[in-house]
Amino acid sequence: MAAEMRIKREIRSAEKDHKQNLERASEVSGLGQELAASFKKNNSLDREDIKKLERLEKLAKRIRSEAGGSEDEVTIEKRPGDLLEAVNCVARVSASLNEKVQETPRQVVSASIIDKANVLLELIRIVRSFSQKV
Repeated sequence: MAAEMRIKREIRSAEKDHKQNLERASEVSGLGQELAASFKKNNSLDREDIKKLERLEKLAKRIRSEAGGSEDEVTIEKRPGDLLEAVNCVARVSASLNEKVQETPRQVVSASIIDKANVLLELIRIVRSFSQKV
């Protein structure tokens, strides 16, 4: 009986963690879209956008961790050439990361989620480097 209760508790905990990860992924996608819309409107990133970028980075790291990944450097073949392109790439990759997380069962360690999260984190670094120049 005790073993069965422990197993059920572990399953509930894993399901709760998975649900939280799905919510994180949805938030990542929303933040990416908000950043792109804000940049399109203002042609720059304001203080609120920088806070969103920080939140996006934190969420991407958490998703990567939940997927079984760690801190890996990634090289982006076609690096964005300017801030507009970088912000648009962040929006695209954040939406793609959300799709991957939503379609991946909780029991799976997904290399594609880890890779997407790493690409998103690198793009965030690129956006930061461009925004400091502006």
